[in-house]
Amino acid sequence: MIHYSDEVKRAISEKSPVVALESTIIAHGLPRPKNLQVAQEVEEIVRKEGATPATIAIIEGRIHIGLEAKDLERVANDQGFIKASIRDLPILTSSKKSAATTVAATSHLANLAGIEFFATGGLGGVHRGASESWDESADLLALANIPVLVVCAGVKSILDISATLERLETLSVPIVGYRTNKFPGFYLQDSGYSLEHRVDSPNQIASIWKERRDVGTLRSGLVVANPTPSPMESELHEKLLNEGLGKAKQEGVIGKEVTPFLLEFFHSNSSGESLRVNVEIIKSNAKLAAQIAVASK
Repeated sequence: MIHYSDEVKRAISEKSPVVALESTIIAHGLPRPKNLQVAQEVEEIVRKEGATPATIAIIEGRIHIGLEAKDLERVANDQGFIKASIRDLPILTSSKKSAATTVAATSHLANLAGIEFFATGGLGGVHRGASESWDESADLLALANIPVLVVCAGVKSILDISATLERLETLSVPIVGYRTNKFPGFYLQDSGYSLEHRVDSPNQIASIWKERRDVGTLRSGLVVANPTPSPMESELHEKLLNEGLGKAKQEGVIGKEVTPFLLEFFHSNSSGESLRVNVEIIKSNAKLAAQIAVASK
């Protein structure tokens, strides 16, 4: 059921560092044909830092840990790939369907494959209006129950960041800011919320990851919040967010439909800025995740 690419199989057998990468950003997060180009560039960034990239996806019911070139091209170009979270996995494998994996599903499958380090763009979180819709990403519960270190740029400002941080605290998921005391808001380096813990080097993060065994916190993940090196202008961000929220209200968009509506609004009205930041984030996070993986060996 699980297929390892030749490169990943070799890295695991040699016990060399491996970094998991999600496929949802390739299949659903970036426009074609740029998605394939970015996916290839991100994998190469991981290699240059001394680690092996393991992009994870489900192809015709088979779990792939690491993608050969033709498989990566298929994920990027086949519009039949759906989006899969953890709950979908047995259904998809039994029905031989193809899917790109979310943060939650990628974390789960990485752990299944013995991979401890994972780079993504941003986490899912608690959605605006969740007190009525109960709309909360499965990413949060996954982080509480899966021992994978996730490098991300925080969560998108279109989510309820305060509630997301409270939820992570309740779930005992530790967060460290990489060279920052502020929780990043994906498009922005500072979401307006502070972080209690700051780290300044991959070695420091690797040390924290190793200490979990001694203090008995092996069952949960660790969030490394890495601010984007090239943020969106705050004025543009506020303009887009306010206009998007206003348009959502005007059109009667409520509950769990608000987040995808706002995402599409950002993509359509930022003159390419949303896409630019998205690409910079995944590249930066892949580089840091690889550095941490190497430092942990």
